Amino acid sequence: MTAPQLNTILSGNVFDVLPTLPPDFVDLSITSPPYNKGTNKGWLTDKVIYNAIGDDIPEDVYQKQQVTLLDEIFRITKPTGHFFYNHKVRYVEGLMIHPMDWIRKSKWTIREELIWKRAIASNIRGWRFWQVEERIYWLQKEAGPGLELQPKDARMTSVWTFPAENGKKNLHPAPFPLVLPSRIIMSILSDKSLVFDPYTGSGTTLVAAKLMGHDYLGLDISDAYIKMAQDRL
Repeated sequence: MTAPQLNTILSGNVFDVLPTLPPDFVDLSITSPPYNKGTNKGWLTDKVIYNAIGDDIPEDVYQKQQVTLLDEIFRITKPTGHFFYNHKVRYVEGLMIHPMDWIRKSKWTIREELIWKRAIASNIRGWRFWQVEERIYWLQKEAGPGLELQPKDARMTSVWTFPAENGKKNLHPAPFPLVLPSRIIMSILSDKSLVFDPYTGSGTTLVAAKLMGHDYLGLDISDAYIKMAQDRL
């Protein structure tokens, strides 16, 4: 295994490409995978339709795939590295499906669960209080205490309040706002490091890394999204 060229975006399926990458070379990964929301669960304001992949597979298969993803990112991460994994609590046929259901099965040490208050509800009916938040899991490879945040960063608290990305400005169906990866990179990295996003999408994580003086590496299955990210970069 040889390390790929930095400041590029790899093309392919994460489950095919990740096993070909060398171990212990990434400092920080930030990503948000497809949530397996289904094509029409009746509780979403909009359908999220991705280019090149679907978002409706059997839940047991999805969760096994997510454990595989988490463990592959663990393998390629340096011993002192970190992974910020954005997901959400879902409700399917009256049952709660929580990201902790599969994160705890991975090799990562769960450092903290952050709440991202998006202020945009995904509900269309009143079966529950409207869900306006997603979760961001700070995972670290070290089993011990690990990194101590600077006071200016720790004071941002574990509840992050900023809106989702404007869909008119970013044509990807589920983009990060730039502030999300920027805040993470600012808090976690000091010296020049390598930031990785295995679901690059429109490239927001990579743009944040480049703007803040770090190397980046992306991966996506969609040529259209890779082109979108390259144009932004």
